[in-house]
Amino acid sequence: MALEGVMRPGHAQIRVLELDAAVHFYRDVLGLVETGRDASGRVYFKCWDERDHHSIVLREAESAGIDFLGFKVRDDATLDRFEAKLAEAGIATTSLPAGDLLETGRRVRFTLPSGHEIELYATKTSVGNGMPMVNPAPWNEQSETGIAPVRFDHALLYGPNIADVKRIFVDILGFYLVERVLGPDGETETALWLSCGQKVHDIAFVEHPEPGKLHHCSFLMDSWEKVLRAGDIMSKNEISVDIGPTRHGITRGCTIYAWDPSGNRFETFQGGYYPYPDYETITWTWDAFPQGLDYPQRKLHESFLSIVT
Repeated sequence: MALEGVMRPGHAQIRVLELDAAVHFYRDVLGLVETGRDASGRVYFKCWDERDHHSIVLREAESAGIDFLGFKVRDDATLDRFEAKLAEAGIATTSLPAGDLLETGRRVRFTLPSGHEIELYATKTSVGNGMPMVNPAPWNEQSETGIAPVRFDHALLYGPNIADVKRIFVDILGFYLVERVLGPDGETETALWLSCGQKVHDIAFVEHPEPGKLHHCSFLMDSWEKVLRAGDIMSKNEISVDIGPTRHGITRGCTIYAWDPSGNRFETFQGGYYPYPDYETITWTWDAFPQGLDYPQRKLHESFLSIVT
């Protein structure tokens, strides 16, 4: 079972152009909870219902984008097993010591053929969600601050060689392919949606000539009504919206895409179905891709296909 290996996306470190503006946005508009700052100037956040110390890390830099994406594995023995499997496959890894990232244990990092840095870790301090473990309420005050997503849900990454990337995630890390888009030739896979559990996707990739690009980080909302409320908050705060509110054909998710102050795209996502590892992969042909992206309008939005950080 996949949850005995990789359990979920755990964190993303995002590059931002102006740290103060980014902190205001992620804390006060998106509504994440600030949980710490480290000596290098990075700022740590979690979504209100997440229990681990952080899921989003901001780092000020000269260019926007993503530094790395981390996945939490079951335990230290699992981390050792994946490190060995990566080595057997000829994939170089770097071991980062506990504490290099606040409240996080040892991490094993490697570079995908798409140019993205991926890391695995087994331990991170639990800080809870502000509610007791006995007789908790269904929500707290933090869940009403800003957009207030439930959790960091997934990321979509753009880069080359995604066929090789798929083999790493499926053959080594135990993910399975939930949906895919075929290119105009009807054979080449140009987009992939992969899951390590029972979510419709935990990570997705699109073939792109430039390596290491971020398309978006996605945050889960409780309901379609919460997605619409997020749209209201975006408008009240003059946040630039890319697409939505709308519904995908791919994953069946309801969504709004918008940009943070540095130009990193983010998504407020709700819905989707619940696949199992034995589900047959859903295939979208190139001519139907507009419905896959925006089912009501059946439209390929140029900004969605071309703007990455």
